[in-house]
Amino acid sequence: MSAGSVKNARPAGRSDVFHRFPRNDMATAAGGEGPYIFDTSGKRYIDGSSGAAVSSLGHGHPRIAEAMKRQIDHITFAHTSFFTSEPAEELASLLTDLAPGDLSKVYFTSGGSESVEAALKLARQYYVEKGETSRHRIISRAQSYHGNTLGALAAGGNLWRREAYTPLLLETIQTPAVYPYREKQDSETDEAYGRRVADELEAAILREGPENVMCFIVETVAGATIGTVPPPPGYFARIREICDKYGVLLILDEVMCGMGRTGTLFAFEQENIAADIVTLAKGLGAGYASIGATITTTKIYDTIVSGSGFFQHGHTYTGHPLACATALEAQKLIAEEDLLSNVRKQAANLEAALQSRFGQHPNVGDIRGRGLFQSLEFVSDRESKAPLDPSLKFASKLKAAGLAEGLLCYPMGGVIDGRSGDHAMLAPPFIVNESHIEEIVDKLDRAIDAALGAARQ
Repeated sequence: MSAGSVKNARPAGRSDVFHRFPRNDMATAAGGEGPYIFDTSGKRYIDGSSGAAVSSLGHGHPRIAEAMKRQIDHITFAHTSFFTSEPAEELASLLTDLAPGDLSKVYFTSGGSESVEAALKLARQYYVEKGETSRHRIISRAQSYHGNTLGALAAGGNLWRREAYTPLLLETIQTPAVYPYREKQDSETDEAYGRRVADELEAAILREGPENVMCFIVETVAGATIGTVPPPPGYFARIREICDKYGVLLILDEVMCGMGRTGTLFAFEQENIAADIVTLAKGLGAGYASIGATITTTKIYDTIVSGSGFFQHGHTYTGHPLACATALEAQKLIAEEDLLSNVRKQAANLEAALQSRFGQHPNVGDIRGRGLFQSLEFVSDRESKAPLDPSLKFASKLKAAGLAEGLLCYPMGGVIDGRSGDHAMLAPPFIVNESHIEEIVDKLDRAIDAALGAARQ
């Protein structure tokens, strides 16, 4: 077919991209600066969710652009079956130097789902190398999310995302979600609730047989599926104790909550525990490159090296030099500009602003989170905690109302059971100041009013 043929005579406005939401009219992002994105019409949006908790340094940062250009002048791709690269080596050293505990070896990926797939396969190979070949069962939590590839999707508990693909998913075990807003009993302290829900892991291990259980994979701070729920006091200390008792690997998924989002580089630093494997992505490259990482302990690494001698896993873009150079510069910038201090400062401002504006809102039942990782859960009635009718599709209406206001936030439905319950997540970039926080909250307030109005029509 010739270049000027009918096939290329496309109607105006037609897109040949298979968009995630094909029925939606999508604005075209044309540029970005700081916490703002601009579309081709010139409209400005404040990025109140860092995309999906990705753009931790905002947009158009000149220092990141320069680092990328420098690496392009050297080399952009070298397959890891033949070469390592200086950016990969330096980034791995930076991460292991800063990671708590004995996390000492980094396997690079292209994103969060790949990081989780690598973690699950690494856990399985570890036990195979040890001769404990019956260990294959994965335990996670209900209403969790660990990625969209089949292994990661199976490991997660996001019912809405899993539904169509259930016949393709391996069977996993889910313990109850950590969800104090709805599940903590009035008579319980936070510590007692944390102990009760943690003990569900031990019960699950005993039901399956400890000799069959491979790992417990859990988000350190729950992400977008249930809406930024921090762990209760003592929860992770008990989880670590249970995993040690039965020889089960603890995989902490910090794809969304890690790399400074909660006020420390690793979210689990605030829990005073060690992990066997940690998964990272999103904020690792701050949205400037597609990169993730799976970090593991010396014990796991040495078991594989002294056994078969290689990790039976790999992807084409593992350890991509340009991506590693980008992430390395992003992490250096965060450290040198002490942006984690700003995360903690602006987190306090954001929490205070949300409580002041929505603490008594008739349709806001809960405000929760940690650091620059906060959510509002919406209800039809505050006293009964009854959710909004799912048929109203409030989350999608709120997203549209936010876009109309020039705000990017992250609404989601199905918070309670995959169908009922709506929340909106805020995860602004680490570079925001007080005026940005005020703008986000003002626009969110107007968007909520508009979405509620549309839902009631």
